[in-house]
Amino acid sequence: MKTPSVLSDDDATTPAKVLRRFRVVFNAVRTHFRDIERHVGLGGAQVWALSLIKESPGISIGGIAMGMDIHQSTASNLIKTLLQKELVELKKGVEDKRSVNLRILPAGSKLLQKVTGPFEGVLPQALSELHADTLKRLDHDLQELTVLLKADESAAEIPLADI
Repeated sequence: MKTPSVLSDDDATTPAKVLRRFRVVFNAVRTHFRDIERHVGLGGAQVWALSLIKESPGISIGGIAMGMDIHQSTASNLIKTLLQKELVELKKGVEDKRSVNLRILPAGSKLLQKVTGPFEGVLPQALSELHADTLKRLDHDLQELTVLLKADESAAEIPLADI
C-alpha cells in the first residue's frame, strides 16, 4: 500500500504547503552532503572542488571559484583543506609565478571514486534538469522571496554544503 504524500498536488497552495516543500528540498540537500562527509570524510564543497580539479588539470583557484560560482577567497579556503589532506598539489605557473595550477593527486582520485551522487550536489543537478521556462520562473519567484526576506545577497557565494 502506497503512503499518501504529505504534499499532495490536490491541496490548495498555502504558505504552509510551500514551506513544507522548502523543508523537503533542504533536507535532501543536507542528507546528500552529510552522506558524502560520512562516506569519504570530506565536506561536499571540497568534494566538488576536487572533482573540478580532476576534470581540468592545471585549473587555477579562480577557475574553481568560477566553476562553483563562489567567491575566490571561499575557493582558496577549500583548496587549503585539499592541500593539507594531500589530495591535490599546487604548482606555480611557468611564465607567471603569481599564477598557480592545481592537480589532483592519487589519494584525491581514489577518494572521488568513493563518492556517490553528483559531485556538485543534488540541488544543482536537479536545477540543471529543469525545463528552461521552469528555471526562469523559479528564479523570478525566488528573487521576489529574497526581497521580502531582505536577504543578504552575499550569501549567494557560499556553497550549500557550508550552510
